[in-house]
Amino acid sequence: MSKIKKLFSNWKIWVYIIFFIFTLFAINFHPLVKGIAVRTVSQNSTAYNAGLASPNPSDTPTTRERIIQVNRIPVNSVVEFENVIESLLENSTITITTEKYNHGLFPEEKTYLVNFENKNNLGLSVYEAPKSNILLGLDLQGGTRVVLQPEEKVSQEDMEIILENMKRRIDVFGLTDTVVRSANDLSGNQFIIVEVAGANEEEVKELLGKQGKFEAKIGNETVFLGGQDIVYVCRTAECSGVDPQYGCQEYSDGVSCRFRFSISLSQESAERMAEITKDMKVDYDEFGQSYLEKSIDLYLDDALVDSLRIGSGLKGNVVTDISISGSGIGRDRREALTDMQTGMKKLQTILITGSLPVKLDIIKTDTLSPALGKEFLQNALMIGILSTLAVTFVVIIRYRKIKIAIPIITVITSEILLILGVAALLKQNLDIAGIAGIIIAIGTGVDDQIVITDEIMDDENNEEKKYTTFSQRIKKAFFIVIAAYFATIAAMVPLMFAGAGLLKGFAVTTIIGVTNGVFITRPAFAEMMKILVEKKD
Repeated sequence: MSKIKKLFSNWKIWVYIIFFIFTLFAINFHPLVKGIAVRTVSQNSTAYNAGLASPNPSDTPTTRERIIQVNRIPVNSVVEFENVIESLLENSTITITTEKYNHGLFPEEKTYLVNFENKNNLGLSVYEAPKSNILLGLDLQGGTRVVLQPEEKVSQEDMEIILENMKRRIDVFGLTDTVVRSANDLSGNQFIIVEVAGANEEEVKELLGKQGKFEAKIGNETVFLGGQDIVYVCRTAECSGVDPQYGCQEYSDGVSCRFRFSISLSQESAERMAEITKDMKVDYDEFGQSYLEKSIDLYLDDALVDSLRIGSGLKGNVVTDISISGSGIGRDRREALTDMQTGMKKLQTILITGSLPVKLDIIKTDTLSPALGKEFLQNALMIGILSTLAVTFVVIIRYRKIKIAIPIITVITSEILLILGVAALLKQNLDIAGIAGIIIAIGTGVDDQIVITDEIMDDENNEEKKYTTFSQRIKKAFFIVIAAYFATIAAMVPLMFAGAGLLKGFAVTTIIGVTNGVFITRPAFAEMMKILVEKKD
């Protein structure tokens, strides 16, 4: 039987091949993908009203909707998209054409008609279209990472409430591509790590760093709280947006724009408000409008954000539908509208999600621009290529036989893809620490392959080898390999918790790599070497 037939008749090699094929499907390379991917579609924006939607967090990167044309002008990069948007006329209707891979090999095309008031109202956040299902961490794609710590130690139940609340806040606010997880260091300190791709630092800190305690008071009596007493918060254009009675007004130092949106109270809080107001006096303003003597004061994290007059018609009446208002300021109307929208979205988010069980302190923030992340990725790829070439060079010098060097290099390259494929299946973000883990895993893999190769090959000066079979030599080699494997795992497990979990990517990719090697690639490599050097028991 020829060596090729022997290779393809061995079940260990077939396990290796099948896993490798599954890896390629999991990674799902699309090197020629067109357009730019949709990251976020803000609710109530013109893009949202036209039918565009934020991607589902469970969607794989290559199935996300991609914008390929705006007004029939092709866009293949974020810069091209921004240039096209800048050139559009305000208060016009534009055509956005998208593609999306659903269940087949070919993408489906869609067209949306969007009312383009201005670029700030478009409500679209985009990024370079992914060319594979490998999830890139913030180090490689840009974004913001915030590490928070509870002011006091919380129970597991409260920690789950905090995580669920923060995830809901992020979803309500309209942010996607996020990671929210708890972490502990080796001293037992508790942390919460939030990673948001494509978001600026101040936006994330303002949304997550506060407890989010919303309270409405009349005098010293609480009428309702955010979350538990709110059954509905309007976020559609029909009942939220710029207050038509106030609008935007210019002042000597800038512009102020007022927002208003409707909410529905629970029956209990509406009855509480009726009880508080039933004995209040009625006052009249200069226009003859009647109001109760006290206002309803709105507090966010114990800071007064607004006071609303209460119409006399609400005196002692159980009313569940009321309006909430506030304002935004800026140097010009556009800046004031942007500040108003941000403030309104934040207040709506807090009203929907409620407050956190405990106050959180921001202890660390990292922000990385997409351009710098792209540079890191290019450098990481270059390091990987140079490392592989260096190993190839050393192996060829060591054994001086191409038939020995080729299997080693083939397995090294396939191990990189296996690690990436498993990480894609587990939806594990690949960051710079993860790339370092891949390099470590490949380094240990090369060591293992050299141990196996040295044990298999003949050595006339080694008396022990003359009297041992192939199986005995393989057992000896794998004893060393397994011992090294468990030593590596023992070293990586503590790293998953060290540094508030920020080294988790390094530990996870290393564990994936060495586990793939011991159970898939090393047995296949041993069989390859046995056949190629024609070693028999």
